[in-house]
Amino acid sequence: MTSLNRPARLNRILLALLGLVLLTAGGFVVATHFGRLDVLVSDSALVPGVGTPPTWAPYVAAAVAVILGLLLLRWLLAQLVRKPKSHTWRFESDPDTGRTELAASTAILPFLAEVSTYPGVHAAHATLAGTRENPAVALVVSVEQDGDVAAIRDRIGEEGLPRLRQALDLDALPSTVEFRFSTKAGTRIS
Repeated sequence: MTSLNRPARLNRILLALLGLVLLTAGGFVVATHFGRLDVLVSDSALVPGVGTPPTWAPYVAAAVAVILGLLLLRWLLAQLVRKPKSHTWRFESDPDTGRTELAASTAILPFLAEVSTYPGVHAAHATLAGTRENPAVALVVSVEQDGDVAAIRDRIGEEGLPRLRQALDLDALPSTVEFRFSTKAGTRIS
């Protein structure tokens, strides 16, 4: 159980660095255009030489731009997909006598109801992903401003997840927990 999802943290760092680079480049261009920076002479050529580039150069530049654009589009679309895919679990001991199916989204509801009642928890969202043979839980907990994250994490690990494992009759249930802070404060007693 981790307190912050590593891919989410890496994405945030990459987005922050990309934003910083783009802001710096934009500021440089604007400052140069309005004459605040004297790095470039305004009437100079963009590239040295007056000859035309080889005929293959525009095609290579276009191919690189298309590939880079598709990779960036794939990365942006991956940011939209946050929840792992949930499945319907099948409990079959003897297929001839019938089978029992349980939607993973239904199985996680009692666990979410329990976690939502913990002191300091504003809201909880979770996905029970994978199959019964290879399950995983992805939990996102919104914590109130004065909530004790360590106490919530300990209670999830010591009470909530063992109870969920027992209810689902599982030996192991890998889980990730992401904490987000809510703008709402908890109830205060004067």
